[in-house]
Amino acid sequence: MRVEDFELISNRRLTRDYFVIDLLGKGRLEKILPGQFVQVRVDNNRDTFLRRPISVYDVDYENNIIRLLIKEVGKGTGAIAKLNTGSSVNIIYPLGNSFSIGDKGSKSLLVGGGVGVAPLFLLARSLKNKLLDFKFILGYQTAEHIIEIEKYSELGQVLITTDDGSYGHKGLVVEHPELHEGDCDRIYCCGPEPMMKSVASIAKSRNLFCEVSLENTMACGFGVCLCCVVETTRGVINTCTEGPVFNINELKWQI
Repeated sequence: MRVEDFELISNRRLTRDYFVIDLLGKGRLEKILPGQFVQVRVDNNRDTFLRRPISVYDVDYENNIIRLLIKEVGKGTGAIAKLNTGSSVNIIYPLGNSFSIGDKGSKSLLVGGGVGVAPLFLLARSLKNKLLDFKFILGYQTAEHIIEIEKYSELGQVLITTDDGSYGHKGLVVEHPELHEGDCDRIYCCGPEPMMKSVASIAKSRNLFCEVSLENTMACGFGVCLCCVVETTRGVINTCTEGPVFNINELKWQI
């Protein structure tokens, strides 16, 4: 774990709510595993004392760049969205655990909703590098909310759902036929908790391995503040240090 100042070299608005920032490190990056996150310090804003936890979207080790996909939801992310190129951004990284990578021959579904699609991109890159088979199922409210589908399509097949049917399969992501009947033995999921609970239930009914990445509030990122605790079969533990990735069989809401 390192605390380091990065230079913001790109800040791209994708939709009304989502933007991507590229952070350039001063030296060689620490190894970042799919599912891990960073804690971003929001400077020069008296309303944002606490750091913001952000999943790592992508990593370019050759050029020492960490890429973050962020949803603007409040004063903290709003302040980050307004940063100009050249700004200094202090982060703590890498934090948390990571997704488990399957063995040779495994077939995976990567299921995401909202900003939960972010950590699945780095996971997909890892799966592709290991020549493992996978598909995305990504859910959005409307076609206007779809995020960088071209980038995801460069890695693997992308199946889209929209609530209103304006793009792809009409309905919720948990209603996509591939999730219920597709040929896979592993499911990875990140998104709103009700969605993850439904995906976990489907995985359990199909007797499939399933990991979810929780989006609990994390003020510190390393187990001090205790605001991100979750009930598990191992007791009440910190999401930031023991997670954010959990096997569904560990979570009390899956029992």
